[in-house]
Amino acid sequence: MRYTILLHYPELTPEDLGAGGWEEGERAFDAYATALDQAGVLLSAEVLQPSSSTTTVAVRDGELRVQDGPFAETKEQLGGTFVVDVPDLDAALAWAQKAPSVQWGAVEVRPSATHFENGSWTH
Repeated sequence: MRYTILLHYPELTPEDLGAGGWEEGERAFDAYATALDQAGVLLSAEVLQPSSSTTTVAVRDGELRVQDGPFAETKEQLGGTFVVDVPDLDAALAWAQKAPSVQWGAVEVRPSATHFENGSWTH
């Protein structure tokens, strides 16, 4: 079963993290991705650019609105995702609790309803 592990955490700059903090985070996420990959459950992983680079598109009252920046004011942002294929929710939760960002932000686990692969939607 496919699950997406969504990483929510405060948006920090290298300066916010201090000397060596950024590199430590990169090493932790590299180890996490490598462990998922070696276990044969990793389907994809994405690290997102800062929320300041977000553009939000919505239709309100029949009018297209394009907004720079994140849609909502928040102290946390969606920083990245890992899509895994594991037997069940318990396995997904076991992997989610190993995500480095669980120490400083929420890690959401959501089952996939469907996904697009090889030219078609798959359930």
